[in-house]
Amino acid sequence: MSGARQRVLTGLFAVLAIVAAAVLFDVLGTVFFAITVAYVLTPLHRWLVERGVSRWMASAVATVVAFVGVLLAFLSAGFLLYRRQTELLALLGDLPESLTFELLGFVYVLDASVVFQFVRANTRDFALAIARLAPVLALKFTLFALLVFALLVRRKQAHRALLGLVPPKYRDIAASFEDRTRETLFAIYVLQAATAAGTFLLALPVFYVLGYEFFVTLALFAGFLQFLPIVGPSFLLAVLAAYRVTVGDVPGALLVVVFGGVLVAWLPDAVIRPRLAQETAHLPGSLYFVGFTGGLLSLGPVGFIAGPLVVALLVEAAELLSVEVNGEGA
Repeated sequence: MSGARQRVLTGLFAVLAIVAAAVLFDVLGTVFFAITVAYVLTPLHRWLVERGVSRWMASAVATVVAFVGVLLAFLSAGFLLYRRQTELLALLGDLPESLTFELLGFVYVLDASVVFQFVRANTRDFALAIARLAPVLALKFTLFALLVFALLVRRKQAHRALLGLVPPKYRDIAASFEDRTRETLFAIYVLQAATAAGTFLLALPVFYVLGYEFFVTLALFAGFLQFLPIVGPSFLLAVLAAYRVTVGDVPGALLVVVFGGVLVAWLPDAVIRPRLAQETAHLPGSLYFVGFTGGLLSLGPVGFIAGPLVVALLVEAAELLSVEVNGEGA
């Protein structure tokens, strides 16, 4: 193929990609999410096919696993908030009407009724917003499932098509980016999910022993918070400790900080993560946090995946450039 023809086709492809992105802007997040999930499910799909399961059935099983997992992750948090809204409001009602504290010679009074009204109003607004978005969310979940299934059924063809766009002399670079993408996505999904599950199992007896009535709900929230780098379950423990202080239970607050901090916030990261460290993206925590925060603020929920992935690919590009300029020993 002549150079001019290649340039024309490349330009045509780029223009059509931009037009498609503009037309399909509202579902780009869903498409991106489906691609990353299908990428992570590839080992499961391959394992099923190698054991005699048809490619179609293996794709269907993997898609059901992904769909159910994502659906549970989205619905469980909202369901817990709705189910426990009475208890949460009752906890706020038990707070003193005002909290007085002194700082640098100045006395401050916090009106608890303002906090109570704010939480109650926002809880109801959140529930109504979810109800209005239900048809759109259902359509996007359907699109997500169809895309994951199609990508798994045709994963070899899709891989060959994407690799065919890369000139042969640059395919080693494409392979490096592919490896980094796989490691990063595994770290985001699988490692975080394993750590969250471990946190939930450890938090159940901890919150039960500490005397919380809805300890299962708190344990689930602790697991969800593991998906927030650096902050993690420590945020929940800090809120619980602050509540204990406001009602005058300082020993209870210390138990939450010490007992919960060690078993819920520290132990999962100290035990589970190192055992799966060989499969992570080998990305420093500070860079991961930058990618997570920046992606979340710039792109919304999909930034949870896109941000760290972009940072990881940037690190890979820097390493490849360093080797290219300075040699293998760089």
